[in-house]
Amino acid sequence: MIRLYVPDDLIQGGEVRPTSDQARYLTLVMRRGVGDDLLLFNGRDGEWRAVVSEVTKRGCTLTVESQTRPFAPPPDLELAIALVKRARLETIVEKAAELGCRRVRLITTRRTNADRANVERLQAIAVEASEQTGRLDVPEVLAPVALDKLLDRWDAGRGMVFCDEAGDDQLAEWGGEAGKAPNALQVLGSKDPATANDVRQNRGATVLIGPEGGFDPEERKRLRGLPFVAAVGLGPRILRADTAAISALTLWQAAQGDWR
Repeated sequence: MIRLYVPDDLIQGGEVRPTSDQARYLTLVMRRGVGDDLLLFNGRDGEWRAVVSEVTKRGCTLTVESQTRPFAPPPDLELAIALVKRARLETIVEKAAELGCRRVRLITTRRTNADRANVERLQAIAVEASEQTGRLDVPEVLAPVALDKLLDRWDAGRGMVFCDEAGDDQLAEWGGEAGKAPNALQVLGSKDPATANDVRQNRGATVLIGPEGGFDPEERKRLRGLPFVAAVGLGPRILRADTAAISALTLWQAAQGDWR
């Protein structure tokens, strides 16, 4: 069934007027008319069944009928990704939405090749991916910020999992079964007891992926010295940024998220 993300409040009997693009998609592309049903979600009220109640030349009106699923927030997982080329960045945002991220933080580093991103387009990609995958929310895509500035104002109670492509034998494991302990969040707690309880109670994390050229040595040194950061590996091969992001998010969901 067709699913649409809308900003409107969703209550029984309420009316929703989709955007012109959404109305065009429903009535012209998908050939939906009066009486046809679809699903709506807004990131806070769950998922609702609605019907097309009116179609005009200017658009259409939907009437909300009944809730099909109550809202349940996804795991507190976010991705911080260094800017890469447009096509790969769009793939990363799409897959981050499919894999359950709450938000995507765009960052710049000393070795970042790209210096800008179309955040509005990336947000639209996140919306479309959320509609297709059955999510009840849409991840927020945040405008680019320099890595150093991000770290300067970081909440030390939130763990950051640093995917270190130049890692060594001090890397943490992802956690989970088959001898994968200690996991990243346990390592964070052992690095600074003052932040241990905050990190463990939160149980969320930010997965940090660097640019195609990797992190600068000074960036790696700073990251490894921070009490809220745990460095983890992604296997024996050097991965492209998009592959690394998908792999890391999958591993986190399997070890700490809603795939267990």
